[in-house]
Amino acid sequence: MFKNILVVCIGNICRSPLAEGYLKQQLPADYKIYSAGLGALVGKAADSKSQSLAQENGFNIDQHIAQQLDEGMVQQADLILVMENFQKKDIESRFPFSRGKVFTIGHWQGFEIGDPYKKDEKAFRKSWERIQSGLKDWIEKIS
Repeated sequence: MFKNILVVCIGNICRSPLAEGYLKQQLPADYKIYSAGLGALVGKAADSKSQSLAQENGFNIDQHIAQQLDEGMVQQADLILVMENFQKKDIESRFPFSRGKVFTIGHWQGFEIGDPYKKDEKAFRKSWERIQSGLKDWIEKIS
């Protein structure tokens, strides 16, 4: 059973906070859902464009604070969802024990989710659409 779900991107301010918030909205409260970054902008809030998208979709990530991925988080997680294949390889390389529990959000549909950091609203919307699409498949499989 996947009760501890970790979502990872690079900075932990654009994509992973959206995915974390969406999972918290969609899954029961007994799931532990958290996010981190491979190169996190530690201490920063979620990007304002991500905050706006969350609000449009009925959840709030205004209190999100970026944090760096660490070994304890990886150990605790039952499932680690990443945005891009290189992130999966990075985590599995740094934490070999994580093999078998790291997957892309788009795993079931075969896509990656590009980084909208410092890009326009259109890029954020495209990332959000892919996050939502990929997570719907994961939610169906884990709940």
